[in-house]
Amino acid sequence: MNLPLYQVDAFTETLFGGNPAAVVPVQDFPPDELMQKIATENNLSETAFVAIRGRGKFNIRWFTPASEVRLCGHATLASAHILYQAGDKKLKTMRFKTQEAGTIVVRPEGNGRYSMDFAAEVPQPIRSPKGLRGILGGLKPEAVFAGTDDILVVLKNQKQLSGLSPNFPMLEALKKYRGLIATAPGKKHDFVSRCFYPAYGIDEDPVTGSAHTLLTPLWSKRLKKKKMEARQISARGGELICEMKGKKVRLTGSAVTYLTGQMLLDSEG
Repeated sequence: MNLPLYQVDAFTETLFGGNPAAVVPVQDFPPDELMQKIATENNLSETAFVAIRGRGKFNIRWFTPASEVRLCGHATLASAHILYQAGDKKLKTMRFKTQEAGTIVVRPEGNGRYSMDFAAEVPQPIRSPKGLRGILGGLKPEAVFAGTDDILVVLKNQKQLSGLSPNFPMLEALKKYRGLIATAPGKKHDFVSRCFYPAYGIDEDPVTGSAHTLLTPLWSKRLKKKKMEARQISARGGELICEMKGKKVRLTGSAVTYLTGQMLLDSEG
């Protein structure tokens, strides 16, 4: 069995920026063990497996090098880009059914840009977990929130966020959460962020779409704005337009194809 393989830089207009994701279109999902092996071999933050179910309808699953995850924004953007570019250019919407996160609606906007609608996640204020300041290298956050998967901290400014060097062993030991989202007001953007997921084999994720389902409601309330410009200030960096649409978060970004190929799996044992 051989399968096509694509690699896409998501949330960027140029190669070598944004967050790279692998996309594997399939007729039916391979065994979970094989999907995990492929994701581990790809060694990207996420590999998306997409099964075509009808015109503009797909099932999608995402794997990190270590495990399956319930939601991934940048690999969904990458998948939509590949399927749209290779398929029906008249599609107005693309619907991706997930295992645990409902259906993600993607709209091609032209020129390699796509908007994606996710369920908004309202951040819940919490007391700082034990050891949080140690995780943050001694920094005291201005506010601490929790989401379904992540702990979210608000720092004073972009300079403080840029200098953040988390204690990864301590963060990985924080078993209750998938990882850490750190955010601050931006200099040239409404807000900036960084995301860390060492428990999933990703010390720092270049650009994290799913984190913005939590960040967008937070900053919309703080800034009293519905539509905002955001940047994830990782080494690669990435740009997102974030918009509140009722109980949904709409994320808009660009994608660029880096690689197309084929996985030769006939000898896989």
